[in-house]
Amino acid sequence: MLQPGDMAPDFDLPVLIGGVKKRFHFAEWCSKQNLVLAFYPLNWEPVSAEQMVAYQVEREKFVARNAEVVGISVDSIMNTTAWEREIGPFDYPLCSDFWPHGDVSRKYGVLRAEGPFAGASERAIFVVGKHGKIEFSRIFPLNQVPDLQETLAALSRL
Repeated sequence: MLQPGDMAPDFDLPVLIGGVKKRFHFAEWCSKQNLVLAFYPLNWEPVSAEQMVAYQVEREKFVARNAEVVGISVDSIMNTTAWEREIGPFDYPLCSDFWPHGDVSRKYGVLRAEGPFAGASERAIFVVGKHGKIEFSRIFPLNQVPDLQETLAALSRL
């Protein structure tokens, strides 16, 4: 897994923002604001739903720190669209790391090779500063929603 001080790998993925399908160009977004890359295993999984809803509820706290949350899973953009309609809408990007399968998760060192959810990503958070350097990274247990206060504290240090 990439660590603080590492440069965040660039990527370009299909994304859903407020129900609209677009492309997410990491370098473009990262040059404008801090990013919280929130890798989660799968859509339709209760802990992932709780995590993504919490980001929407607390979105203003991220915006106040000049940051945007970016959800990333290995599910297809069509699957993500249906899921977001069920639990959203969300005002932040939800990226699909579906093809090539898990490529971005692999680059960040969080693609699960075995065990539960093999082939999906870990539940992991990366805080990336505007200069593209990882400032905070952590893997969380699959059954645990990441601590928002810990992520917000990491952003406050930027």
